[in-house]
Amino acid sequence: MNRDATPRRYLMCAPTHFRVTYSINPWMDPSKPVDLPLAQTQWEDLRDRYRSLGHTVELLTPRPDLPDMVFAANGATVIDGRVLGALFAYRERFEEAGAHRDWFRENGFDEVHEPEHVNEGEGDFAVTASYLLAGRGFRSSPLSHMEAQEFFGVPVIGLDLVDPRYYHLDTALCVLDAAADEIMYYPDAFSAASRSVLRRLFPDALLAKEADAAAFGLNSVSDGRHVLLPQGATGLLDPLRDRGFEPIPMDLGELLKGGGSVKCCTQELRA
Repeated sequence: MNRDATPRRYLMCAPTHFRVTYSINPWMDPSKPVDLPLAQTQWEDLRDRYRSLGHTVELLTPRPDLPDMVFAANGATVIDGRVLGALFAYRERFEEAGAHRDWFRENGFDEVHEPEHVNEGEGDFAVTASYLLAGRGFRSSPLSHMEAQEFFGVPVIGLDLVDPRYYHLDTALCVLDAAADEIMYYPDAFSAASRSVLRRLFPDALLAKEADAAAFGLNSVSDGRHVLLPQGATGLLDPLRDRGFEPIPMDLGELLKGGGSVKCCTQELRA
């Protein structure tokens, strides 16, 4: 199968002030120090790879009091130029939402909605041509799903996450080809009923195995052809190639100490 890459526009934030001094997910251990220069190098490699593939990368200014701003995917969800802001579940990240909304308003986005219900942006929202897939169970409120549906006017499919290691949807599911409603996911991260929904809606999805999910292999970004994914998820490489994708392993090991990888660092700005 021939795959075509579609030029994308991404928003990222440098890990200038990244550190792990608190724990709000099972991957965060304050006793394990972050090698900040290495984290910066790994992040720059990701940014530069996007640009080399023809994508545009916009930059959000990091703030010293917000060490998790590097995980820019969590700050909003953008569809057709309309921005649904985030409302974070934990006080440690609460102020990130305002920084994102300010950036959008300063950069020509006219419709920026400040949410009433907790959602953590593209951490728990995944966009395909037919649906807005929405995670719940650890961070985002189920009430945010209806708020998103009313704002965007697209069908929202709620999915229950049951394993705390996969606390956001983007740690358990990746959209490979939005136009074709093609995804990959780790079944055991979801409730039995949500697995049934996923099988019904996406019968041909690529199913990840435990080792690749544990390597954060679903926290990946696809442009429809290239799939940038954590380098430890080696079991996904051949299945992706078999489907016509070009996997590009990336080393973001230092950022994984904060519970994030490729997708967590990347918010898509859909015009």
